Order: sequence, then structure tokens, then C-alpha cells
Amino acid sequence: MAARAMWKGVIRFGEVQVPVKLYSAVQDRSVHFRLLHEKDRSPVKQAMVNPETDEIVPYAETRRAFRTGEGSLVVFDKEELEALEPDSGRDIEVIRFMPSQAIDHRWYDRPYYLGPDGSESLYFTLAEALEKSGKEGLARWIMRKKRYVGALRLHRGVPMLMSLRHAEQVVPVEALEPPGGKPLDTKELDMARQLIGMLEAEFDPEEYHDEYRERVMELIEAKQHGKSVKVTPIRRRKASDDLSKALEASLKKERKRA
Repeated sequence: MAARAMWKGVIRFGEVQVPVKLYSAVQDRSVHFRLLHEKDRSPVKQAMVNPETDEIVPYAETRRAFRTGEGSLVVFDKEELEALEPDSGRDIEVIRFMPSQAIDHRWYDRPYYLGPDGSESLYFTLAEALEKSGKEGLARWIMRKKRYVGALRLHRGVPMLMSLRHAEQVVPVEALEPPGGKPLDTKELDMARQLIGMLEAEFDPEEYHDEYRERVMELIEAKQHGKSVKVTPIRRRKASDDLSKALEASLKKERKRA
């Protein structure tokens, strides 16, 4: 099935304007269940309930509030929050260009493919310029009443926007406590190097699937056709506290596999 554009915008840097369409580069493949009443299997609905009276509260009678660190509630009207939303627009403004891979993976949020919106010559000129320069752009835009910052880059000849997390969302590595423990053992370190070398391989995304989803879909298929199904739970082996024994066992297993 052909991908459907989710939004249209115009990439701008200097006097250059490139109309584009945004396509989500990822999709939700989670299994979604319906909640049923156990007795008659009829679907049930969620409702907002006043905990003091147990009465259902209509959505129109609700208000949003923020609980402060002191425990008090700051209440907002709908109009007050709507006034804070950014104005809508179509501009994807490129602020600057940087060396490729200048932004590390901690900042990545969600990827979008870019396709041409009318002028294919402008689109392919942008793609070629990104490829020849070896640079990636830092861009900002407003989409569906939300402000974004992202990286404009090339992936296999296709321009992409990678939305980025904001500074307050990324935890600095300095926030971690430095590890302690006994000094490194030379024998253990050598075995660890051997194991890493034996496990070295190229990344093949086709090898990795959502195993839980696959097991659920198999169960759905079987139950749909009235088959009796015995679900075997996945049991995890207990990790060894002895690093040397664990490394030796891992090396032995990999040698047999090779």
C-alpha cells in the first residue's frame, strides 16, 4: 500500500523554497485490544468519575490543572491554554547546516520522509545539494499546533526530517554516578574481547521482530478458528554472578555455533 502524506510544508533557507510532503517513516504495529464486560462480552467504555460522589463527569465540565511541587493545583481554562499554542504555518525553516552526524542519537525522536509537492526539480536539487555537501540542516517548523526542531538529512537519496527532543528531555551522561568495584581482571578482559569479536556482524533489521506481537497474532489466528491453544510462557535464565564462568560459557557456546 502506497504511503499517504500526513502534512505539507515548504523548506526554506535563504531565498530557496522547496514545497514538500511529509510521510511518517515509522508506523504503530502494536496489537490493540477491546475491553469487554466479562459476563456478556459487550464492549465497555471508560468514563471520568468524581471520586467523592462516584458520579460520571461530562468532558465539558472538566478543567485542566497542574500540580505544583508544593502540592497546590493551578487551574486553567481551555482558552488560556489555546492562547499559548503557536500559530499554524507551512514553513520548515533551515536555521543552519552542520557536518553529517553532528547530532548524536540521544536527541532523535521521530523520522519523516520528505516527498515532492508539485515541483520535482526543486526537490531533486535539494537532495543532490545535501548529498554533495555532506551536510545536514537544523530546521524548525510548526505542525498541528506543535513546535518542532529537527535534522534535515539524506537517507539513500531521499531527504528526511528527524524531529529532535528538546534540551530538557535529554539526561546528560554526567548525571550518572561513576561505576565502582574491583580493578579489571586481565583474563576476564581478554575473554570479553574475544566474545565481542565472535559476535561482530553487520546490522540486519530484518532479523529483529516484535516477538510478543507475533505470538499474540498467532494466538488470535488459532482462537479465531476454534483451535485449542496452550501458551508456553517464556522463561528467562538466571544470570550468573561469576563473570569468569559466564564469559567462559559464552565463548564455548559461540565456538560450537561457529
